[in-house]
This record gives sequence, C-alpha cells and structure tokens, in this order.
Amino acid sequence: MTTLADGEWHRLHPASPLLRGGIFIVAVLGFIIANLRERLIDVFFGVPRYGGDPIDAILERGVVGWALLAVAVVLVLILAVFYLSWRMHTFRVTGEVVEVRSGMLFRSNRRARLDRIQGVNIVRPFIPRLIGAAKLEVSVAGQDANVQLAYLGSTLADQLRRDILRLASGLRQQAVPAPDAALAQTSRLSHAPASPLSPATAAADRARDLFAPELDPDAAPPESVVRIPPGRLIGSVVFSGFTVFVVLAGIALIVGVTAGGSDWLLVAFIPTLIASVSFYFTRVIKSLRYSIAGTPDGVRVGFGLLTTSNETLPPGRVHAIGVSQPLLWRPFGWWQVRINTAGHSSTQGAAGEANTTTLPVGTLADVARVLELILPGFDSAEQQALIERGLRSKGGDDGFTNAPRRAAWLHPFSWRRTGYTVVGGIALLRRGVISRELVLVPLARLQSVAISQGPVTRMLRLASARLHTVAGPVSAYLGVVAAAEALVFFDRIASGAISSAQSDTSHHWNQPIQDQPTAAQPTWKQPNGVIE
Repeated sequence: MTTLADGEWHRLHPASPLLRGGIFIVAVLGFIIANLRERLIDVFFGVPRYGGDPIDAILERGVVGWALLAVAVVLVLILAVFYLSWRMHTFRVTGEVVEVRSGMLFRSNRRARLDRIQGVNIVRPFIPRLIGAAKLEVSVAGQDANVQLAYLGSTLADQLRRDILRLASGLRQQAVPAPDAALAQTSRLSHAPASPLSPATAAADRARDLFAPELDPDAAPPESVVRIPPGRLIGSVVFSGFTVFVVLAGIALIVGVTAGGSDWLLVAFIPTLIASVSFYFTRVIKSLRYSIAGTPDGVRVGFGLLTTSNETLPPGRVHAIGVSQPLLWRPFGWWQVRINTAGHSSTQGAAGEANTTTLPVGTLADVARVLELILPGFDSAEQQALIERGLRSKGGDDGFTNAPRRAAWLHPFSWRRTGYTVVGGIALLRRGVISRELVLVPLARLQSVAISQGPVTRMLRLASARLHTVAGPVSAYLGVVAAAEALVFFDRIASGAISSAQSDTSHHWNQPIQDQPTAAQPTWKQPNGVIE
C-alpha cells in the first residue's frame, strides 16, 4: 500500500524540524542582523559607528578564518541536529493504534488507541501553508494523551485523517489509495516525490491551498450548513463581556483624571487599549471562513483566515451540548453552541475560544442545523419545537417539568425557566433568565446522576440535580427542582442511561452489527434494594 495507514513506519515532512524550531532560527537571524546593522549603515551611508562590536574585534585580531569556521561548524551542527531529529521522529497507523516515536537522547513513544479517538484536527499555520505543510493532531480521551504529527504534506494529512477515521469506525474492507500524484510517489519512509514539480506548478498548488475551503469536497458536502456574515461576527465580539470591562475601565479612567488624578493614568491605559484592539482583531480573524458540515465519519468544523483549522468529531464523541445566549446578544437573536468531549485539541477553536465552541455565533435556525449534525436522529418536528421552547420559553406548560413556585425563594428570577425533560435518549435541562441556557446530554454518554439536598432546600421541599459528564465548558445541572420530582428525575435518567448505553453502537459507526461486541447487561439497584 502507498497510503500512510499501512502499518509501516513513516517519517514526517522534511521541513518539520525547521517549522518546529522556527523561533530559534528567527532569534539567531535577529542576533546576526543586530550585529551587522551598524556596519551596513557605515558601508552604505558613511555614518560612523559608536562602541565596539564582535565583527570589529574579529577583524582587528585577524581571526576571520577561525570565525567563519566556527560559524560553519555551528550551522553544520544545527543541520545535523535537525536531520537526526527528523530521522528519529517516525509514526505508524495500524488497525489498533496511532503510534509516534521521537527523540534522540531521550526516546519517547506515544500511542493513541483508535477506539478512544475523540477527534482528528488538521491545523495549517500560515508559514507551513506556504510550503504545503499541515499539522495533524489526534485527540484521545485522557489527560495529555493527544498525538501530534507536525508536519505532514497538506494532501497527505487529509488522506491520513480519512484513513484514521475509517479504521476507528470499524470498517473492515481496505480502502483504495487515492489517485493523487503525491500519494502515488510516497515511499515507506519518505514524502519526497519522485520528480520535482516546476516552480509554476508548485506556486499554483500553494495558491490553491491558501484559498481552498476548509471542507474537503471529497469527504464532505462543499457547502457549509451555517454561514456567519462578517457583520454578525464582528458584532458578537463587540457585544461581549470583554467590551463591558473595557467600557467600565474607560469610565473609571475618565472619572479619575477629571477628579484631579495624574495624567500618568492615561499613559497606563494605552497598553490596555492596544491589548483590546489585538483581542478584537484576533477573535474576528480566527472565526472567518467558518464552516460546519456532516461527513460519513462525523461532524467537521473549519475556521480561520491566515492560520486555518478543521476538526472532525466522530459520532458518539459528544458528551454534552450547551446552547447559550448572553444578555447583550438577545436583541439580535444570537446564540452560541459549545460541547463537552473526552479529548481536547491543543489548538484554539473558532473566535479564539476553546476548541469546544462548535458554533461561535448564530441564529436560532443555525442552532437547529448544528444540533441536527451533532445529534443525528434528533431532528423531528416535535423535537425541534421542544428545543425552541427550551431556548425561548419563559416557563409554564411547554413540555418541560419546571420548578415549583416555592423555588422563587432561592431563584426569584429564573425559577420559571428551570426545568427538564427526557426525549429520544436525550436529557434537556433548561435554566437562566439573564443568560439563557439549554443543555442537552445524550444519555448513552452519561457518567452518573446525582440529586442532593441542603438544610434550606430540605425545608422548602426542594432539591438540586446534576448530570455528570466529562470535563468541559458545559455544566448539566438544575439548581432547584421539587423534592418529589427529583426522585422521578433520578429514576428516568438512570434507567434511560442504561437502555441507551446498551443500544449504542456509535463507537464503531461503520462496523456491521453482527461484528460488534455485545455489552454486558448492567443491573440497576433501586433505593429500596430491588435489583432490576
């Protein structure tokens, strides 16, 4: 096989050491330029230099030859280290794991089991994009368990992602290698093509990579199901909590200066102003060209203008979904969608947020499209109407089991909107009146469920409930619920989680049903001691 998923050891892109150690190279060049700057000024403009520099000392002592030899030795050592680093950094993809070996003095071996993969992310920083390279990161459940391949050829990275997801899906038959010229020329331990491309062809390839959409037409529909206009994107960043902080800081500064404060306060505010502009610029640039679409191997999210990123979330890897609306977004009808997954990419997501931000800003219709992708099968008209009521309803008889009136003693403003329901193997928790939020938890992914009472809630015949999922930005809890209803909630969630886990096969979404292992039948012990 000529693909990178043939179980053999392969090496990274030949320029990987240079791309990973680029900061060091820039620092060395900066040191050299700083020492040559005054000499160049003297040569071209006749301006005298002040103070000695290393070059003057070398010329005066007549050790130019030795200096050049030392520079040559350093350059050879750097090249030798880079070459050995590249030679010793190998990887392979088998039917069970993605394995990476690296290190010269201290060897490292990292393995990512395919059945624990939470997502595959391809990041294309601006400089590597110019030479057609990309970084592939495999997110795995566990603390600091991710595996990175930095860097691969851009086309090879796309192909390898498809291979990894295909193997993780449980698909048994071998895929036919893509008829790509670069792939056809790939050998076991090298990515160099058999014949070099012409400069015009290479330039055309780089231009195509720079302006190509993040969604691969061969692996996903070319059109994203959601488009974020630049105006909405800029507005979502401006109408944020950070803007409130900047405005309050500006008001405090003006009041301080007006009250007779020193002018140094204005000077101290300049760094804050520069940081604020940088914050807004970065947030907008990172979210441009946002796209989200479904693929045979999961949901693919792409974004970025200069540095681009696109991540594929395989089915069954989303443990909780949170749809929220900050107060400043309410007049515009904007919402944000975030998720909890067992593994997290080290690369920031859209809008500079964590990579758990699936939709940085969108309308109610955009939210519905995103939820259809994340929760396949949960897209009937009744379920969509239930989600809309969970987002916008003020409470009452709307399909949710809401908190009783006495909960107003603890939550005077939000008790009407605090409620839950369970439908289609999904638990929906609604809360918040200033910042509205709806949390959806697939019961097949649930870790545990808990209800609790404190002295005050016990006196009011209330309780609180929490669904435990993997760590992430989404918290699935209800601050108040009737004590009697809490027992019903506990039983519905627990029994629903068991039945959903028994029927769930999303961890091997392409494996035939007859080939899938049968899970052991769990038992559930009721509070009265009866085991079902």
